[in-house]
Amino acid sequence: MYRTHFGLRESPFHITPNPAFFYSGNARGDILSAMLYAVTNGEGIIKVTGEVGVGKTMLCRMLEQRLPAHIDVIYLVNPNLNPLEVQHAIAAELGLPTAGLRADEVQRSLHAELIARHSAGRQVVLLAEEAQAMPLDTLEAIRLLTNLETASSKLLQIVLFGQPELDQNLELSSMRQLKERITHSFQVPALQAELTGDFLAFRLRAAGHDGPSLFSPAAARLIADASQGIVRRINILADKALLAAFAEDADTVEASHARLAIRESPFRRHGRWPGRAVVIGGALLLIGAICWGILAVAPNL
Repeated sequence: MYRTHFGLRESPFHITPNPAFFYSGNARGDILSAMLYAVTNGEGIIKVTGEVGVGKTMLCRMLEQRLPAHIDVIYLVNPNLNPLEVQHAIAAELGLPTAGLRADEVQRSLHAELIARHSAGRQVVLLAEEAQAMPLDTLEAIRLLTNLETASSKLLQIVLFGQPELDQNLELSSMRQLKERITHSFQVPALQAELTGDFLAFRLRAAGHDGPSLFSPAAARLIADASQGIVRRINILADKALLAAFAEDADTVEASHARLAIRESPFRRHGRWPGRAVVIGGALLLIGAICWGILAVAPNL
């Protein structure tokens, strides 16, 4: 609705990960470069963790896009698989028939396919999302796949993307073998508050805006505070704020528009100071408690 009004060719704050909108600030570009190095050099299992909505899936998409042409990428998007199902899923991603095969037969088929690809000069990397939700025995089955190797290199690279609960799972004694196989661990941070304005401007430029900043510094600060640096929340609030500015036929997003967006969002934060109603309510409770205390001791006076 607001794209024409603000001179945009597409919506700048959609929450579906789109590599064209990848923001490399706040360590994200460095994490991507390190992941590319680790995968292309065949260095064990890689782990990427971060809170919900900080941009792990975007990094996953960027990794796939930036990998050299000789690396084949396969996905594991359903974490709710048992060990046998996960082997079948990986084999299916590689185009192998699995119907009616036992677990050991599927594994032999996988091994043969990975060796064939290695002999042809290709690498295979498995990108597993929502790894924190995987059953522990499924995580162990994935670890066992890293045993598929030649004398000089691993036949399957694995990158685990997950929420902080993945780290908690890896601290369990039953997971120590998997933990030992992880050669690189990356944590995707929340966006620093001072970078919120830059992030908003970057997304707007990627969507076709070529004029001055559309978000006032005050609006950016409000969005930064309410979102707590969670990128998905920033996008949702920014989209609502743009719509509010459009509804008023405004040329820029001001603090009032940001407040409207925050008010309509379930994750809005309370400010540093409690609201007037809370202060008054607390004062009344305190006065009531004092009066009750006086009445309680009065008969003894």
